[in-house]
Amino acid sequence: MKKIAIIGGGISGLYIANLFKQNPDYEITVFEKNNSLNFKEGYGIQLSVNSVELLNKIGFKNIDFNEKFHPNKIDFYSLKSKKKICELDISSFDSKDSKYTTLKRSTLVKFLKKDLENLIKTSYKISKIIQQNRQITLSFENKETIECDYLIISDGVFSKSKNLISNNQIKPKYNNTLAIRGTLSKSPNKIDNKNISLFLGSDFHHVIYPVNYNGDLNFIAILKYQLSDKEQENYSLFNDNSFIEKILKKIPLESKELFEDLKELKMFPVFISDNFYEPQNSSIHLIGDAFFAYPPSFAQGASQSIEGAYELFKSIENNTESNFFNNRVKKTKMVNIRSKLNQFAFHLSNPLTTFLRNILLKRLVKNKKFLETYLGRIYKN
Repeated sequence: MKKIAIIGGGISGLYIANLFKQNPDYEITVFEKNNSLNFKEGYGIQLSVNSVELLNKIGFKNIDFNEKFHPNKIDFYSLKSKKKICELDISSFDSKDSKYTTLKRSTLVKFLKKDLENLIKTSYKISKIIQQNRQITLSFENKETIECDYLIISDGVFSKSKNLISNNQIKPKYNNTLAIRGTLSKSPNKIDNKNISLFLGSDFHHVIYPVNYNGDLNFIAILKYQLSDKEQENYSLFNDNSFIEKILKKIPLESKELFEDLKELKMFPVFISDNFYEPQNSSIHLIGDAFFAYPPSFAQGASQSIEGAYELFKSIENNTESNFFNNRVKKTKMVNIRSKLNQFAFHLSNPLTTFLRNILLKRLVKNKKFLETYLGRIYKN
């Protein structure tokens, strides 16, 4: 029996643990640095059909109907005029059992955790990774050590495990944007709260979408903002009320009313990956944001974490793990290019380029060939 250690109890780590749990040839343990998994986050995530299809392999379609939502369209709006630009039918990529899904992140984590109760160890902070041929020894800050045959690193964009094996070669970079999250208790006027509403503004955009059939709405805004190196390293800064007030003053006037109704507001800098790191040991693999973190403007973070985890699982199961890295890089680059392009297009400020963008958007959302290339190549496994 092969022993598999998974560092990080996020979406990718928990998902791949569920996959390996179904195979008696593997013994798995998930090591989480925090003292518990975070179920308090009411914030939403979007799952495109590529990830829903894979989640269904471990029973995702059996989640209570009211705890998730299936939007049919993305409605594009001009933030300045509040007028609708166009709509994109994302349901065209749906199948009978796999539909574009929005839900609370905590709902997904609870689902992924429910069959792993005895396989998750919390308060385990990694301190050292020793590699001897194919045998790997992990040391934790609590002085405990364990040996494993495979090490799967899924501890996020600031992965300490990746730093340990790469000697701090790979660092995430600040994306020059701040993310502002929250929940809305009521739907803004003149939007269809059964769809995803995307408002495009100057160096700013925000998204509103339902996360269940109870009327709960998720809000996320992306604001272009420069931070000094010192500010980027000051993690407490984004809990400082004076700093938060300073940032909120920069929110476009057209969005001010929304922020008055926003609950559970949380602000954080967006860090993304600049390049890839391939472990030299063929028994060590990275998934999720530890593998690569995208700009958030294509809503593929969670979906690609799930997709990458499934690809790695199948590679290890079929003894083809040597192909995993290169295959994942190809898909990752496709998603990353689209994420950057979306952010650029969403934040245009010049009136002429904004006008031309809106004309182009109206045409592209109806062009089946374009949609099949731009979205279909990502949404289909």
